[in-house]
Amino acid sequence: MTGWVALEGELDRWHAQGQVATLWLRDDDACRDTPALRRLLMAAHAHAVPVAIAAIPATLEATLAGALSRFDEAMVVQHGYAHRNHASEGERSAELGDDRDVDVRLHELRDGCERLRSEFGDRFLPVLVPPWNRAGDALLPSLASAGFAGLSRFGPRPAIEAAPGLRQVNTHVDPIAWRRDRAFIGADAALERLVAHLGGRRERTCDAAEPSGLLTHHLAFDDAAWDFVDALLARTCRHPAAAWLDVARAFALP
Repeated sequence: MTGWVALEGELDRWHAQGQVATLWLRDDDACRDTPALRRLLMAAHAHAVPVAIAAIPATLEATLAGALSRFDEAMVVQHGYAHRNHASEGERSAELGDDRDVDVRLHELRDGCERLRSEFGDRFLPVLVPPWNRAGDALLPSLASAGFAGLSRFGPRPAIEAAPGLRQVNTHVDPIAWRRDRAFIGADAALERLVAHLGGRRERTCDAAEPSGLLTHHLAFDDAAWDFVDALLARTCRHPAAAWLDVARAFALP
């Protein structure tokens, strides 16, 4: 059975139960206009699929706002501060890990939030996407008071809130093998992960209310990865049991 057949079958099971499988799209590492970014935006536009663009505040260039302004499908969330690794030697990469003081991290994040809000206005939503999908436990309780309404990392969420007042909605499918030459893992492997999360939601072995998230990195994609994304958007948009949410709906933001 190919991945596409498995996906169709899983969505058919949702449809037979009178349910709609919600999905959302998050793209990381944006800071400027590039041909790869425009390719992502045009794919989202072609299928009318909303996309959350995780922008890096410290390296932001004015060209990003110009690129996004032409696409109603794109909203902006915050991708850390500078996407700089501060982890101790031998530890997994992290910008927001507990190696650094909480107040230092919060100061950076507030500065980044102000810059993104100034640049993007209502197109910016206060959702934090930690670089490398990692944030130290000591930081999380302070994020809501710092102005963040949401947190997005990777993998099924263990709870609706990562901390009081901080809703979390994660991504679940990353089509890039970062430790294997940053190569596309292939459509079947990516779809296996998507079907697994959708099946887990339908069978209530994970949080059924968490939208299934596709994580893209436009700067790392080759043609095969782009073809997969385009085909996934097209096929899901044609199925009555699939619905792509914008980031505000995914996080239940006002």
